[in-house]
Amino acid sequence: MSKKVREAALDILEFVEKNGAYSNLVLNNTINKNKYSSMDAALLTELCYGTLQRQITLDFFLNPFIKKQKRIDSWVRQLLRLSVYQMVYLDKIPDHAIINEAVQIAKKRGNKGISGFVNGVLRSVQREGVPPLAAIQDSIERLSIETSHPKWLVERWVQQYGFEKTKQMCEENVRPAKQTARINEWKTNIDYVIESLGKEGISVEKSSSIPVAVKADKGNFVHSLAFQNGLLTMQDESSMIVAYVVAPEKGEKILDACAAPGGKTTHMAERMENTGEIIALDLHEHKVKLINQNAARLGLTNIRAKQTDSRQMGTHFEKESFDRILVDAPCSGFGVLKRKPDVKYTKTEKDIKNLTKLQLELLNQAAPLVKPGGILVYSTCTVDQDENQSVTEKFLAEHPDFAGDETIYERVPQAIRPFVHHHEIEILPQYLKSDGFYIACFQKKV
Repeated sequence: MSKKVREAALDILEFVEKNGAYSNLVLNNTINKNKYSSMDAALLTELCYGTLQRQITLDFFLNPFIKKQKRIDSWVRQLLRLSVYQMVYLDKIPDHAIINEAVQIAKKRGNKGISGFVNGVLRSVQREGVPPLAAIQDSIERLSIETSHPKWLVERWVQQYGFEKTKQMCEENVRPAKQTARINEWKTNIDYVIESLGKEGISVEKSSSIPVAVKADKGNFVHSLAFQNGLLTMQDESSMIVAYVVAPEKGEKILDACAAPGGKTTHMAERMENTGEIIALDLHEHKVKLINQNAARLGLTNIRAKQTDSRQMGTHFEKESFDRILVDAPCSGFGVLKRKPDVKYTKTEKDIKNLTKLQLELLNQAAPLVKPGGILVYSTCTVDQDENQSVTEKFLAEHPDFAGDETIYERVPQAIRPFVHHHEIEILPQYLKSDGFYIACFQKKV
């Protein structure tokens, strides 16, 4: 018998907080394990992502009603957050039902004292209402609490992007992410896939930004025959831009240095019409298997996945042996907060500093492997300028044999061109209502 949705949501929230686990992975595992209906799965997703997205705001709402903050068990705090999220942000569930279920969960997991405490706090919230956000005087602190982003991160973005862009970005990050997929144009076309999905009850629309992308209004791509038959791949629109920038040609030899789970690898392979060779690297064996599984599902045979530490890729391959190399580097992930809201609570400024060293190290390893006249592309799914523009500037300063490739303007879809600046593309979440992303392209001098 499957666990009740709100109990499962509480388990997920507690597990993510205690273990630093990725919420999307834990959520998917829970849905599959309990075999939830599409309606229950949608509610569970809403409860988990919503509570995580709004955690700082929810704590602000709860603060006046909890006198002895330090004495509360973590699961009790999560239960209160989960309940207040429903009371404030969900219209269809009456407060009395939310409070009653929270009290029942508290009785089951704790004791009479805890259930009485939970009941008392939630009844007070219902009676008195939550404190007003407008009362917060400091504009950065108010934005931090309103949109549930750590204050240090808001301050950092305001310094890098200005207040208005930061506000738009923070507000976009707490909106639900739309499910997007890339059509496998090597096997099919977008109109056929839309028609096929429609027959399965999955309502989709074409992307206004990326010619090979579709967005789901309802339904789940992963459960479709189109997905199972390799006609599409789950991928965010911003992420799809990378293959346009790399622009691999038929018969070329490509290196994807940090490839898992293989979304960009397979997109490049499709654009090459399953010719040539793409060597896809990842540090972990289970992730290499994931790349191979995705390639097999899509019918692609031009991908060779290898378990390799890309920090030593220079010792594994001959110099000047690749036409194009993609370094989709490990990063802070601040561009994907819609899909991984827990990231904003776990990453620190120290993490950013360490990541910039790794990112530059990967580019330095890749550079000698590019053929004269070849292309090296650097991409991240973050919106931090130290990880993006600063890394690019340092790389070019240290590698006079490379120059920024400004021809990317012609290679990317029309809708993306306004975001091209010389050899770089910066996509903030509010631009396309998608993930935040950064891409830079370099060409090796002949």
